[in-house]
Amino acid sequence: MSTPTRHHRPAGGPPFVRDRRGHARVTNEELFFDLIYAFAVTQLSHRLLEGLDIVNALQTLVLWFAVWLGWQYTCWVTNWFNPENPRMRLLLFVLMAIGLVMGATIPAAFAEAGLAFALCYATIQVGRTLVVLANLGTAPELKPNFRRILGWVVIAAVLWIAGGLLHDTARLACWIAAVLCEYVAPMIGFALPGLGRSRTAEWTIAGGHLAERNQLFVMIALGESILATGASFSASPHLDLPVVAAFVVAFIGSVAMWWVYFDTSSRDGSETIEQSDDPGRIGALFHYVHVTLIAGVIVAAVADELVLHHPGEETDLASACVLVAGPLIYLVGNAVYKRIVYGGFPLSHLVGSVLLMMTFPVALQTNRLVAGALTTAVMIVVAVWQTLRPRRLPHRHQAAA
Repeated sequence: MSTPTRHHRPAGGPPFVRDRRGHARVTNEELFFDLIYAFAVTQLSHRLLEGLDIVNALQTLVLWFAVWLGWQYTCWVTNWFNPENPRMRLLLFVLMAIGLVMGATIPAAFAEAGLAFALCYATIQVGRTLVVLANLGTAPELKPNFRRILGWVVIAAVLWIAGGLLHDTARLACWIAAVLCEYVAPMIGFALPGLGRSRTAEWTIAGGHLAERNQLFVMIALGESILATGASFSASPHLDLPVVAAFVVAFIGSVAMWWVYFDTSSRDGSETIEQSDDPGRIGALFHYVHVTLIAGVIVAAVADELVLHHPGEETDLASACVLVAGPLIYLVGNAVYKRIVYGGFPLSHLVGSVLLMMTFPVALQTNRLVAGALTTAVMIVVAVWQTLRPRRLPHRHQAAA
């Protein structure tokens, strides 16, 4: 009887750098790491719900960009480096702990917890980059890129911490500048005097993995929307007809949002980036688009809670803005995403965006339930329209000469 073959891990565990042969799968470590961001998304939606005014909306937007950038930069790191390596696994767990504290400070980030939020965020961005640089002996070709990244995250960290020490408008201004540093830096190749500039062609990413990571974050945001709907329905003191109708409208709206993104374009998005001659550029575009797309899901979750809490209440200006803005931001984000994937804007999304804007004056003349039903109806029309149209082939992106 033959002895079964035993498979041993190499000494020291899996290599630090990901194996580029074959499809780079999303690991359990990455899925575990994402749980922190499910919490952060919940915190953001609750923060927005508590104050439907311009100032709170702008503050929440800045915090959302911070949450997204922390996740985005880590996503790129786990695309290059193996999360199953013990050093990378430990790094992710430490980032999770700091991220949990950061998420807990979101409600008071523009009050007494500002410095705590800033220190957590700066530690995540700078600390992760330093750890990667210290372990790049097996991939020296990536060192110039990560040195430039370190320069930019340090500049941003100074602005974050300075903002944490300031108050009110000064804090907001510092943090907006910090967000712009980290959001714009990849667009210019992390260019710094003396360190040069990175080219997207040098970012040898696993395209399918990066697309899948973005898709999973969309799922996290939609999951938060479903949880908010269920929690609000459960907390309703009277399960009368308007509340039940609001629950149905909110649930169907979430399904329609899922359909618009996941029906075909998520799969085709993976194919687009995998077949591109410059996957680094397409990966960067995916991240720029998804920050908007997912913001729409977060705002839509707030709209669902508004409808479920008081379905019969007349729609005021703030509520109407939220009810229309959530689906509209999501639809515009999807339209730009599909422009990248298919090479053109889908007519269904353009028409849907116009219809959503037309619901705004109507919403001001009716109650929250009817307003929510109107926006959900538009999302259903878009989902059905794109399902019935002939399927477009993914666009083939070629590197610039």
